[in-house]
Amino acid sequence: MLIDSHCHLDRLDLTPYEGSLDGALDAARARGVGKFLCIGVDAANAPVVKGLAERYADVYCSVGVHPLDLADAQTTELEWLLRELNHPRVVAIGETGLDYHYQPEMAEQQKTSFQCHLNAARETGKPVIIHTRAARQDTLNLLREADLANTGVLHCFTEDWDMARQALDLGYYISLSGIVTFRNAEALRDVARRVPVDRLLVETDSPYLAPVPHRGKPNEPQFVCDVAAFVADVRGEPLDTLWQNTTDNFHRLFPLAA
Repeated sequence: MLIDSHCHLDRLDLTPYEGSLDGALDAARARGVGKFLCIGVDAANAPVVKGLAERYADVYCSVGVHPLDLADAQTTELEWLLRELNHPRVVAIGETGLDYHYQPEMAEQQKTSFQCHLNAARETGKPVIIHTRAARQDTLNLLREADLANTGVLHCFTEDWDMARQALDLGYYISLSGIVTFRNAEALRDVARRVPVDRLLVETDSPYLAPVPHRGKPNEPQFVCDVAAFVADVRGEPLDTLWQNTTDNFHRLFPLAA
């Protein structure tokens, strides 16, 4: 079994499946994908992702507010977050984090929201799913200050080995998306080679960032198989070994989905 550890099922382009999410999931299942983690990004889609996780036995979800979705909400309220997290199909918090590439003017609001999510992780014991872009030091500083026992994952990782190493030293996992297949991603392939076997996850982040050979098309969960095949090749590992290891890692990080 392979797991798509990060996808946005409520945002998929379902045109190839005549508008049916069942069709997209069945296409992934036919290629060996056995579970899907559907990610929360704001208050509006929290009930949507929870509904999908209730509908499908192999779909789990997270709840949180993405750092680029704070303009209306300003900051996340801990009370709201704890209430939404109190659901048996919600296995993680986020995605949360920092993105100074697109909204550097929102840095303080993003840090406040990120800290709120980390506080929720401390109170609930659920792991955090972290988005970080152009905010390396602040991300690491906040993770270090939070000092969580349950940690989490830096999803769709795009930084270099130095940041990966520091995150790993704090107990976090690294998840690779289709970006690792892109021609200009050699630094990320170096990360893929060096991440310890027990800290690696794979994902699609669909409908975004389709891997080669699907680049330029809408991404979908079945393409996690292409990400996994590429990463296995880069690491010089048998594909079935990578499938098994990333599945074991997913279940260790997200025990409520085991």
